[in-house]
Amino acid sequence: MNSYTLLFAGLGLLMLGGCGGPDPGPDSSPGTGGGESPGEPPPNILFIVVDDAGVDQFEAFGYGGAVPAATDSINAIADAGVRFRNTWSMPTCSPTRATFFNGRYPFRSGVRNAIVSNDLANSQPSPYALTTPKLLRQEKGYVSALVGKMHLTGSDLNPDNHPMHDDAMRELGWDYFAGYLDGAPYPIDTTAGGVAPEGTYQSGCVPTTAADGDHGADFGVCYLPDNHPSGQLWIAMEPASDLPGQDSATPGRSCLERGGILDPGTLTASEARRAELDFNAQNGYYTGEWKINHEDGGNETVSAHDTRARGYRLTLEAQYAIDWISDKQSLQDDTPWMMTVGFSALHAPLQPPPAALLPHPDATPSLIGCGTPVADGLAELGLPATGAIGDFAEQRIVAQHMLEAMDHEIGRLLEETHIADRQEDGSLRYNPDSNTVVVLVGDNGTYMPSVKLPFDPLRAKGSLYQSGVWVPLIVAGPASIVADPDRDVEHLVNTTDLFNLFREIAGIDDSALPHWLPLDAQAVRPYLEQPDHTAIRDYNFSEQGTNIAAAPPPPCVVPAANTCMQIFPQEEVCADQGGVWYGPDEHGNGGFDSCCAVNEHLTSQGDDPVAIFPREQRTLRNDHYKLVRISRQDCALDTLVDSEEFYEIDQAIPAPKLDRADADLLADGESDLSDEQAANLTELREKLDQLLATATDCPGDGNDDLMVDQTDLDEWAYWADTEAGRGLSSWYDLNHDGLTDGADRAVIEAHMGENCRG
Repeated sequence: MNSYTLLFAGLGLLMLGGCGGPDPGPDSSPGTGGGESPGEPPPNILFIVVDDAGVDQFEAFGYGGAVPAATDSINAIADAGVRFRNTWSMPTCSPTRATFFNGRYPFRSGVRNAIVSNDLANSQPSPYALTTPKLLRQEKGYVSALVGKMHLTGSDLNPDNHPMHDDAMRELGWDYFAGYLDGAPYPIDTTAGGVAPEGTYQSGCVPTTAADGDHGADFGVCYLPDNHPSGQLWIAMEPASDLPGQDSATPGRSCLERGGILDPGTLTASEARRAELDFNAQNGYYTGEWKINHEDGGNETVSAHDTRARGYRLTLEAQYAIDWISDKQSLQDDTPWMMTVGFSALHAPLQPPPAALLPHPDATPSLIGCGTPVADGLAELGLPATGAIGDFAEQRIVAQHMLEAMDHEIGRLLEETHIADRQEDGSLRYNPDSNTVVVLVGDNGTYMPSVKLPFDPLRAKGSLYQSGVWVPLIVAGPASIVADPDRDVEHLVNTTDLFNLFREIAGIDDSALPHWLPLDAQAVRPYLEQPDHTAIRDYNFSEQGTNIAAAPPPPCVVPAANTCMQIFPQEEVCADQGGVWYGPDEHGNGGFDSCCAVNEHLTSQGDDPVAIFPREQRTLRNDHYKLVRISRQDCALDTLVDSEEFYEIDQAIPAPKLDRADADLLADGESDLSDEQAANLTELREKLDQLLATATDCPGDGNDDLMVDQTDLDEWAYWADTEAGRGLSSWYDLNHDGLTDGADRAVIEAHMGENCRG
C-alpha cells in the first residue's frame, strides 16, 4: 500500500461515520436502504457503461432511426428489467462518469468537462472523496473491479498532471482495474503498422483489392507479435479461397484481428522485414496499451507490442470482465462483488469491427474487406452513398456496426458468467438465480456523425440539448429488487442517482453517509420495487464547464458543427472528432492560441467566422419545460456573454419534442409567452439559482472534507515532497499553478480552523 493510501483510508473511515444529510438543493428527497433479509448476501452488481450512445440509438427505448441497430442482448436486459426513459447525464464523459461514483454534480466535484492532458488534478476526481467502491467495501464487504474505459484521471500523456500514476484507479477505490486511463482509443494507424505511408489505410488495415484497387491486397504475410499464443512469428495468407471469413479471402482484416500486421502482396517472410514493422503503434480499436491494477497491489502495463493488448478492444474488455467474474464465482463464498465494464464504443475513432461480431456479416462486404463502407452497406440503412451526405452516412453505418458488435460482446459477457442463459431459439434470458443486478447506462449523448433521426445531430454530445444529455438507463435484477419487469419509468432520473442506486442495491442505508457531505443523488430503488411509485425528482440538472488547466488547449474547428472549441490538446484527437487543427504543428511552431484568433484569421481571409463553443453551460428542466443558460466568449468585447434559452420538451415515441434551434420560446423575447410558459420559466430560473447557490467554496481544504485543519497540512506535505518525485499538480495545488509548494501551504495556514460545513 502506498503512503498516501494510508492517509486516504483514515479519511474514508471518517467520512462513513456520520448520519443524515443536508438539503443539497431543489431536488432533495430522502434516500432508501436495501430490502434484503438479515443474513442474506447482498446482490452482485454488473454495471455496463456504453460510450457516446444516447437514447436515440436504442430500439428498446422506442428509437434507433429508420433501421435500428440489432441489439438483442441489450433488449434482453430491458425485457427483464426497468427502462428509465427520462434519464439525464452530463454532456461529456468524465463529468458523467464521476457522477456515477460520487453522486455529486460537476460544480461540486470540480470535474466539469472531459479530462485531457492539460487539466490539473483539481479537475480530476479526488482520491479523498467517498466513491461507490469505497462505500460498498467498507459497509458491506464488496470487492470491486473496473474494466475498460472510465476516464476519471489523467494519464501518461502528461505525467505532470497525473499525480496518482498507475495507482489511480486503485486509489479511487477499485480492488482490480484492467483498462486504459485516456478518454478514447488512440487514432487509427493509417500506415497499418508501417507498411504504407501515413493516410493510406483509413480503417487501419489493408483492405482487399475489391475495396481498394490501388492499395488493397488479397494475400500477404501476417507478422505476429513476439508472444503470440500460437508460437508463430508469421503466417502466409495465400489467395487460395473465396469463402467469406477465410484468412485468405480477407488477409488484412484477419491478420489485424489476430493482433498481427499484414505485409501485403508478398508471400516471402523474413526476420528482417518483421523488424521493420511497427508493433508499438496503437491502432484505434485493434491495438492499445492496458494498465492493470492487480488485487495483490501490483501494477502492470501491457504495451501495444504485447499480444495481450492486440485484437478487438470490445472483445478484450468483455473477456477481462468474464475472467474476473468467473474467478469470483468459482470461490463459491458470500463475498459480493461489483464489476464495472466501460465499453469503448461508440467513441471515435469510428473503425469497422470484426464481421464475426455482426448479426449479418454476409451483408457487409466492405467491413469484411476492411475498407470504407460502400453503397451496399449504406443501402442497409436506406442512406445515400455519394457526396458529403454519403460521407456522413458512412460514419453512421460504422457506428451502427460498432453498437451491434458491442451488443454481441455484452451478450457473451452475460452468457459466459451465467447472468443470462441462452435459449434454444438463440435469445438471452436473464437468470435471477445469479443474484446479480445488471445496470446499463450511456455516459452522454451520441457524437454528431452517429446521431439517429429524428434527433438533432447539431445539438448532440457536448451540448446541453436533449440529443446531448438524454441517455439510456436499464436496471434488471431478481424479483426481490425488480418487481413487474419489462416496463418503463417516465420520471426524471439523473446519473448522479446511480450513486444512490448502488448503495440501495447493496442494502446500505443513507445513515452511513457523512451528514456534512453535499450529495445530489436521489433514490432509484423505489421505482424498481413499486411500479406505481410517484416522482422523486421534480427537476433534472446538467452542466458543462471548463476544467482547470495551466493553459487552455489550442483551437480545433469542427466544420460539421461550424464550431471552434478549445478542448483537445493533441492534433490527432482533433482529427478524430472530424476537426481541423489550428494549433501549433508537431514541432510546436505556428498556430493560434484561441478561437477568437482563429475567427480573426478566417475573416481576414474573406471567410465567415465560426461559432465559439460555450465556456459554461447549465440546464434545468421539470416535466415539460427546459431552461438552458449559456456563457460564451465575445471576442469583440473580450468578455463572457450570458444568454438563456427556453424549450418545451417531451419523451414521445417515435418523435419526441426536442429543443431544436427553431423551438426556443425566448427567441423573440418573453412577451409572447403564455401564462403557463411564463410561470414555468420563472420557476426554473428560481430553482436553478437556488441549486447553484448551494455550491461551497472552502479555501485551504484540499481533501474535500469542508474543514481546514492539521490534516490538510499533513496531506499537503505529502504532495509537496519534491524529493519523493512529487511537488507538481495535486489536490493541494490550491492556487492552480501546476505546483504543490509553499504558496499552497500559505493558503492553508491563512484559513486554518475554518469550518465550511454550514
